Amino acid sequence: MLEKQNIQSRGFKNVLEGGKIVGFQIPFRATYYRGVWLTQLRPATITVDGEKFEGNQISWTINGKTYEQDELKNFPDVNWNIQDLAIFTVRKPGGLKLGLHDIEVQYHFSASYLPPRIDTGLFQNKFNRKIVLVG
Repeated sequence: MLEKQNIQSRGFKNVLEGGKIVGFQIPFRATYYRGVWLTQLRPATITVDGEKFEGNQISWTINGKTYEQDELKNFPDVNWNIQDLAIFTVRKPGGLKLGLHDIEVQYHFSASYLPPRIDTGLFQNKFNRKIVLVG
């Protein structure tokens, strides 16, 4: 079951590869009731405790398939449904320390039939949550 907040606490964890922590994951619930096609998404920015991550530091996993941020535009037939989580995987050697973290997720998307923001032409979404990373 999804949590009410967009940034989900269940599944917030460090990522191990080859016995080493190489980053962390943040599960995230879609905000738009109709879902979003991957071609509508723009790269996300994630800030944890004041440290900003963007570009190729972040990948998206949607419906079990992982996409780099610059690949999203290449998948017009993949939809991120409101009932499905996206998992943001952030590359950070050593990951995050256990304990409380201040998380901010910001992403944008376009929708042709809704009026966009005048300055960017995109819908802007910015979410904050304090969550605990446990071992």
